[in-house]
Amino acid sequence: MKPKYQVIIDDIKSHILSGTYSIGEQIPTESALQDSYNVSRQTVRKAILELSNEGFLRSEKGSGTYVSNQYRSRSGGHTSKKTIGVITTYISDYIFPSIIRGIESRLNEDNYSLLLASTNNDVTQEKKALEMMLSYGVDGLIVEPTKSNLYNPNIAYYLSFKEQDVPFTMINAFYEELEVPFFCLDDVQSSYLATLELIAKGHTQIGIIAKMDDLQGKYRMKGYIKALGEAKLRFHPEQVLSFDTASKPDLSSNVATYLDENRDSLTAIVCYNDEVGLEVVHACRQLGISIPDELSIIGQDNSYIAKNANIRLTTLTHPQEQMGRDAADWVIKNLQGKKDLPTNTYYQPVLVEGETVKEIEVE
Repeated sequence: MKPKYQVIIDDIKSHILSGTYSIGEQIPTESALQDSYNVSRQTVRKAILELSNEGFLRSEKGSGTYVSNQYRSRSGGHTSKKTIGVITTYISDYIFPSIIRGIESRLNEDNYSLLLASTNNDVTQEKKALEMMLSYGVDGLIVEPTKSNLYNPNIAYYLSFKEQDVPFTMINAFYEELEVPFFCLDDVQSSYLATLELIAKGHTQIGIIAKMDDLQGKYRMKGYIKALGEAKLRFHPEQVLSFDTASKPDLSSNVATYLDENRDSLTAIVCYNDEVGLEVVHACRQLGISIPDELSIIGQDNSYIAKNANIRLTTLTHPQEQMGRDAADWVIKNLQGKKDLPTNTYYQPVLVEGETVKEIEVE
């Protein structure tokens, strides 16, 4: 459990970094803080002293304590080597190493350093990462949004970056509440092409497994529905398996149940990504469902796990390293004062044929 003075420090820092307390604004009096946190005057003074030492507050004798921005000049922001913050949902998993490699290679070309943080797709961890970036004084920021299909409680921190003229861009998704430049795969098109490929191979009973707390899942669902509609195929709600970050640990058992229940109807599945595609492959092996003879599977993202699996997954491309390079290039050019930079970039997916899709005979 945190010491009481640390709770006050963290709380006041959050108010300053999110812009709730403005630079130069007087914070509540010591007695008001005592009442608010139900602590002794000594605890309040310890917290204020620590915050003053870090440059977040300044005390004026006989007047009060005010918000300071000295913390910025004490951070890494004053060094000659500029620092770009990068916040992704994950670091070592799936496509993220390739994206980070792309960012790093571009930053190195112009002698920028990288400050990396991950959120595990958790808004509380995103808040900590944003506070770290603001405290450090990064010169620019590249963010992969956390739970991008849900309301984000950390919007105030992004507005703080805007107020401080710190350029930032988003990758893979974006917050629809914010006007922010982004670099994204065309996720609607990705699922649309996956579904079209299955339809072209004679499939009419096509399911989808989608992650619905991220914008990518919402758009990939949209592409699937669009392709079904154009082909005049009925949308069956029972052929949809949705999951989110919280339920992801149960995905393996949920996929097995879903496949078992739809065994007699489904002939193909569009998967949210390659990771999910390989979960389906694993469940099929457990249930004795032959791939692709009984079930065709398409993943998305053309990840290294799809390439290295013991079955070559049919999938769609994702720009990965290129996306990282382009996002880093955008931030560098913005810092160099370049105008007319793109406000949004969509990469077009391409089908990568594997061995998990089979043409079926139309009766």
